[in-house]
Amino acid sequence: MKQLQSIEEYKQIIQDEKVIFMFSADWCPDCRVIEPILPELEQENNEFTFYYVDRDKFIDLCGELNVFGIPSFVAFHNGKEVGRFVNKERKTKQQIQDFIDSISL
Repeated sequence: MKQLQSIEEYKQIIQDEKVIFMFSADWCPDCRVIEPILPELEQENNEFTFYYVDRDKFIDLCGELNVFGIPSFVAFHNGKEVGRFVNKERKTKQQIQDFIDSISL
């Protein structure tokens, strides 16, 4: 999974790519639980580019996108938000896949 480096990169990515941002933090135990399944999800959903967003590094972006719980996922296509799975609960692989399947492009 790629790692978001800057707000400028974020602004470019949402315009140019079908992207899913995973908001997370190193200290988040629920985020660590889903780490082993993320490569599988990326491989099974390769029409999207996945980016890890460090919540602590991009706290202003989290506020702008109303991401107040982690792990959370927000999808963009052609500069518009096309889906979100945002809450503070632990997520299963099936829940994340269901979210991805629900994204309407």
